[in-house]
Amino acid sequence: MEKPQIIAYLKPHCGWSMGVRAIMKKYDLAFEDRDIINDPAQRAEMMEKSGQPLSPCVEVNGTMLADVSGEEVEAYMLANSLIAPNAEKPEAPIDQPCAHEMEEQPIAFRR
Repeated sequence: MEKPQIIAYLKPHCGWSMGVRAIMKKYDLAFEDRDIINDPAQRAEMMEKSGQPLSPCVEVNGTMLADVSGEEVEAYMLANSLIAPNAEKPEAPIDQPCAHEMEEQPIAFRR
C-alpha cells in the first residue's frame, strides 16, 4: 500500500492537533507538520486552501479535510483505503479540544 502524501496545518500545542499527530504516528505516516501559530504564511495558506480559518486542516493526496480531529482523519483514510486498520492505541486522545476549550465541570462538595 502506497503511503499518502500529507500536509497537516496544526497548532504546536492543541488537543485537536495532538490527536492528528497521534494518528500519523499510529500508522507510521510521514507528513509535513505546518505550524499555523508561529508562521503566518502557513496559516494564510491553510485558510486559502480550506476556505475557512479553523484548524486542524489536513491535506491528504490533494484533498483538504478542514477543521478535523484525528478521529476524522483516521476515518477518512480508512474509508478511502489509504491505510489498513490496526489495533495500536494512539498515544494521545484523537477527539479532544485544547484544554482551555473544554467545558468546565462544576465543583461538587460532599458533606
